[in-house]
Amino acid sequence: METKDIVRKVYEAGVVGAGGAGFPTHVKLGAKAEIVLVNGAECEPLLKVDQQLAARHAAELVRGLALSMQATGAREGIVALKAKYAEAIAAITPLLRDDMRIHILQDVYPAGDEVITIWMTTGRRVPPGGIPLNIGVVVNNVQTLINVARAVDHDRPVTHRDITVTGAVRQPVTVTLPLGTPLREALALAGGLSIPAAEAAFIDGGPMMGGLLESLDTPVSKTTGGLIALPADHLLIRRRRTDMRSIISMARTVCEQCLLCTELCPRHLIGHELPPHLIVRSVNYNHVAQPSVLLSALTCSECGICEAYACPVEISPMRINQELKAQFRKEGARYQGELRKADPMIEGRLLPVGRLVARLGLTRFNVKAPWSDAVHAPERVWIRLRQHIGVPAVPCIRVGDAVRCGQRIADMPANAMGAPVHASIDGVVESIGADAIVIKGA
Repeated sequence: METKDIVRKVYEAGVVGAGGAGFPTHVKLGAKAEIVLVNGAECEPLLKVDQQLAARHAAELVRGLALSMQATGAREGIVALKAKYAEAIAAITPLLRDDMRIHILQDVYPAGDEVITIWMTTGRRVPPGGIPLNIGVVVNNVQTLINVARAVDHDRPVTHRDITVTGAVRQPVTVTLPLGTPLREALALAGGLSIPAAEAAFIDGGPMMGGLLESLDTPVSKTTGGLIALPADHLLIRRRRTDMRSIISMARTVCEQCLLCTELCPRHLIGHELPPHLIVRSVNYNHVAQPSVLLSALTCSECGICEAYACPVEISPMRINQELKAQFRKEGARYQGELRKADPMIEGRLLPVGRLVARLGLTRFNVKAPWSDAVHAPERVWIRLRQHIGVPAVPCIRVGDAVRCGQRIADMPANAMGAPVHASIDGVVESIGADAIVIKGA
């Protein structure tokens, strides 16, 4: 199969990055690279889906890797996994070609940050403000490459998503759901809450980088990583509910410039300028700093170590960085800085996941979430038109149309960044809104 055919099929199937912001995969595969890296770190505590997928669908994963190497012209494929993912390692190892290898990662956070994963597996360092392709690397996660294999070999579009449902639930579980399924139905598949509903709150994604859910009516999308239920008074919930004014006020009042946020910042350790303590100081004193200091906030990965582990007085440099990033992007500002020497203490300053789990008060929730083969058939699905970086897809069906699972229901405008969207169940189009298409099951 020619490269153009691989890229075309991946586009037509609507494959996007399943482990991040939803970057369209066909764009990555249309580039040239020396290395294709499978990010199987899954370093967010509590989430279990990628490690289980790698074990259960090893052949499709390796096939997706092979197709990605062919498309990009890569000479090497690397599967990055942690030693504790023994089942996945055992399943994948005998399937690897001579130009592929497994790299065993340390059980540290954030090993899944692609900049850190690339450095750990190849020794290469992504420049600040750059992308992996700048150093000849393309990165995709486990679920993405499985979707690549299904798209190319079976013309199978992305219609379902595997997620972990865990935390304060009766039966933590990993399930496969049609896109557009309300997350409250995912919660029900985990046996419901183990605490009173009035005392619960929810995170969409991992405990470090996931967002606070305002409603369980939120639908599953191509980038949904998990659903975590926690007591509403848990520190992870309280931090997410703290408003920016309070964060700035606290930073101005109690920041002692101890430097711990900078000394533990993974991007700073790898050689990026990013100094959270100086950014906090600059914001506290009306942005008195070198311009590059504030602009370096654009290189923050939002891993949350500064907030969740480093700061002894519970300031959130990450939230300040998020605010600055939004402002700079609105202004069209870009960061330009040189890659510095990596911190000589980097090996000793990577954060063990066990310590992070304990610090976050998640030990009692850090349990297995066994795979379920149960087939879930929602009554309705709310399929978002924008499940990817770029512009929303444009509906190509009408209200009242009968659709089949896998049928394309929204296309991308010409020359726009994004990916098409497909029906995830058989049914009838009930409504078409600015953000989503609602399909009622047949």
